[in-house]
Amino acid sequence: MYVIIWSMGFSICLSLMMMVMCTMISKTSKSDREKASPFECGFDPKSSARSPFSIQFFLIAVLFLIFDIEIAIILPIMLTMKWIMNKMWILTVTAFLTILILGLYHEWKNGVLEWAK
Repeated sequence: MYVIIWSMGFSICLSLMMMVMCTMISKTSKSDREKASPFECGFDPKSSARSPFSIQFFLIAVLFLIFDIEIAIILPIMLTMKWIMNKMWILTVTAFLTILILGLYHEWKNGVLEWAK
C-alpha cells in the first residue's frame, strides 16, 4: 500500500517539477511579427491569407457532411431490417427518410446545390 502511495506522490512531484522547469526555460513573446505572418514555403505570400472563401463551397461541404453522417445512420437500419419488421420500425425509417428527402428538396429549391450563378 505504501509503495503505491509513494509512487503516486513521486510521479506527481516529478510532473510538477517538469512543468515548472518548462515554464521557466521556455521563452515566450507576446507578439512576434514573423509568427503572426502567414507562411508559404519560406516565400513572401502573394496574396492575403485572410482572403474570404466561397460560401457556396462551404454550404456544399456542410451538405456532404450531413449526408455522410446520415449514411452512417442508414447502414445499421438496413442491417436490422431482417430481424425487426414491426410498425414502429417502419414508421421510424419512413420519418427519417422523409425528413432527409425534404431537406434535400429544400436545399435544391433554395439554389444551394447550384455552383455557378
